[in-house]
Amino acid sequence: MSELYRSSTNTSSGEGQASRWGLSFPYRLVAPLAFLLIAVLIYPLLFSFWVSLHDYTLTRLNDVRFVGIGNYARLLRNADYWVAMRNTLTFVILAVSLEFLLGFGLALLLHRALPFRDVFRSVLLTPMFITPIAVGLMFRFLLNSQLGIIPYLIRSLTGRSVDWFGPELALYSIVLIDVWQWTPFMLLLLLAGLESLPREPFEAARVDGASGWQMIRHITLPLMRPIILAAIIIRMLDAFKVFEYVYAITRGGPGSRTEVIQYHIYRVGFRFFRMGEAAAMAYTLVLITLLLTIVLVYTLRKEAR
Repeated sequence: MSELYRSSTNTSSGEGQASRWGLSFPYRLVAPLAFLLIAVLIYPLLFSFWVSLHDYTLTRLNDVRFVGIGNYARLLRNADYWVAMRNTLTFVILAVSLEFLLGFGLALLLHRALPFRDVFRSVLLTPMFITPIAVGLMFRFLLNSQLGIIPYLIRSLTGRSVDWFGPELALYSIVLIDVWQWTPFMLLLLLAGLESLPREPFEAARVDGASGWQMIRHITLPLMRPIILAAIIIRMLDAFKVFEYVYAITRGGPGSRTEVIQYHIYRVGFRFFRMGEAAAMAYTLVLITLLLTIVLVYTLRKEAR
């Protein structure tokens, strides 16, 4: 009886403290996480949006002036911004497309009963566990036209010299580096989707004499469409944030051939100290990715009906 009285007393005292603070017990449990979320996510977003509405320069912090949408309007006349956005869109389209095609092909291959299949899976998934800055530094030396082993092998076999980071190939080399690292991510998602498909439609199609390509086209792809769209959305959002390869290898060069939007934002904000303009660029990128995501999610929901 004494223990029951003591527990009821503790409960009533806890409820009294909660009512004193105006929060019930479940909300008190969530409150620390909410404060942490506000501190590390919501406040930086609000502050960066405030910065985007001001002439905020790190070398003139005593002269911060409100300009409204002036920073956003200035982007319409900023040729460097549109070059960086064009490079980013080119990179995203090429990288995500190649990663999907290679990932889907490898997923179909590894979905079969092959010898040492688990070993191949482990080896193919290895690149995605390396940090992007390390991958950039690694390929910076592997593809170096004078010291790299890959240009040396090409010269030995074909007698031709290839400048992987020259004006014509620099952006495509960055695309290939991203494909090397993140195709395993696409492979992982698509392989998991393939292994979750029901077997009955494939067995019925096989009995009816359907070929392998017909089963892929008429059964696998329709059933895999929601998984494919989800994989493309996830990879597309991450591809828009490409920065490490450019920073480690080309620094946006030669000229502005590889200056993607994230590196351009970094250059404007932390090398030229124009934080207001850089914040406006960042929010336009957020808006573009948000619109693309809404379109793809709407398509995904429409296909799921």
